[in-house]
Amino acid sequence: MSLQHRLIFLRHGETDYNAEGRLQGQKDIPLNGRGRDQAASAGRMVRDHFGTELDRLRFIASPLGRTRETMELARSAMGLEPSAYEMDPRLMELSFGRWEGLIWPEVKAMDPWAAKAREGNKWTFQPPGGESYAMLAERLRPWLETVSGDTLIVSHGGVARVLLTMIGGHSTAKAPLSDIHQGRVLLFEGQTARWL
Repeated sequence: MSLQHRLIFLRHGETDYNAEGRLQGQKDIPLNGRGRDQAASAGRMVRDHFGTELDRLRFIASPLGRTRETMELARSAMGLEPSAYEMDPRLMELSFGRWEGLIWPEVKAMDPWAAKAREGNKWTFQPPGGESYAMLAERLRPWLETVSGDTLIVSHGGVARVLLTMIGGHSTAKAPLSDIHQGRVLLFEGQTARWL
């Protein structure tokens, strides 16, 4: 899929779950102090890179608290009204089902077979009660079709990995292994993706 417009991606800032290595999924965990700093830093990076184009961007966030707070802090750092953005539930993180809130050693102890199966094919593996990356791609596809101009989104690591396969030229084997940085800006343009 080739995108006709630029998509500016910000991952939400750090939460305590991120710092502890816990699977967050769709649990609504707030930003920590470092995450709030990362959100403001990403906003300044967008302001410095896109400058006068900010007024033309559409702004959309996942409805989870950590993405909304990141969007509002980033927009403030851009000199924009913090609350003037849309939300779309299709931009929520993939669900890890019953694994949410656990760290990987706990997952491996609780579900050793499933944890091993996930390592074999992260793209199609579905955690118990959760979603696979392939399922998330099906959720995102109709949303991507609504992108009709340059758009900035604040979303999640899993969403970025899926977008890397859909519009960033990455394979379904490579994308789930990609590091998605907090406090940085990922720009999708044409069929490429690059960190600013």
